[in-house]
Amino acid sequence: MRGSVDMNFLFTLGELQRLVRAYADKEAARFGITRAQWAVLAKVERNEGMKQTELAEQMEMQPITLTRLIDKLCDNDWIERRGDEADRRVNRLYLKKAGRQLLGKMSGLRSELTATALDGINPADAHRLLSQLEAIKENVRNAIQNNAGEQLKKEQRYG
Repeated sequence: MRGSVDMNFLFTLGELQRLVRAYADKEAARFGITRAQWAVLAKVERNEGMKQTELAEQMEMQPITLTRLIDKLCDNDWIERRGDEADRRVNRLYLKKAGRQLLGKMSGLRSELTATALDGINPADAHRLLSQLEAIKENVRNAIQNNAGEQLKKEQRYG
């Protein structure tokens, strides 16, 4: 059993992520938006007034990539940038009326995508799966942080 998990776990997880992204892109396109744009809109809705730099960090995205996405969202009149009164270099992001309306129209889409993905899986198993995935995510996050700490120690020792 262990061998098959070793061989298939990472491949299956990667393939699942790719398929879910492709499916979400296809469904979001019905609303004239990409999955990445949808993600930005949803984050701004939850944290209106957040700095563009904070959003880039949260989304683990290069600032230039996010800037292009935000430019497109501004062009479509879905969000707006407003300068920060305390710091001219800072842009804060706000949802515009059209963006709020679009998210309202799309509100059922996330549930639809989830229901399709979990078809045939009973709710108790789905909850168990979610908590197991959270545990896996935490394991990997800890491994990354520990490896970064180990690298730093090595560099200090040998640098």
